[in-house]
Amino acid sequence: MKRALWQGLVAGAAGVVVMTLGEKVEQRLTGRPDSHVPARVLQRLTGMRERPRRQPVPVNWAMHVGQGVLLGVLRSVMAHAGLRGPWSSAKFAVVRLTNDQILENATGVGAPPPSWPRQELVVDLVLQRQLVVVW
Repeated sequence: MKRALWQGLVAGAAGVVVMTLGEKVEQRLTGRPDSHVPARVLQRLTGMRERPRRQPVPVNWAMHVGQGVLLGVLRSVMAHAGLRGPWSSAKFAVVRLTNDQILENATGVGAPPPSWPRQELVVDLVLQRQLVVVW
């Protein structure tokens, strides 16, 4: 279990880097601004004070990196339990998306994907999430 933990922490951190780089490329291509949803979710989960006009970049990064690293541990445990290959990666992508949606919607920060504008839905669900499956 220790091995799964350490491998997951390292893989999760690497996954955050890959996802962030992919997202930055996508943002340059589409002109989409940074999302501060992760920060708002963390603020609501922890009871931190929210300041709507100020974007708390360190809080955003803490949630972004924290989720990626913790879910990297989950993926590592899955692999150590024999869940490997494309099907397992696809299953993990569903877990990853579900994690985001539960936290965002339970805190009232996000909205369910069917209510998103089509272009955002395509970018988030198709382009960005494919990086999770590939990784």
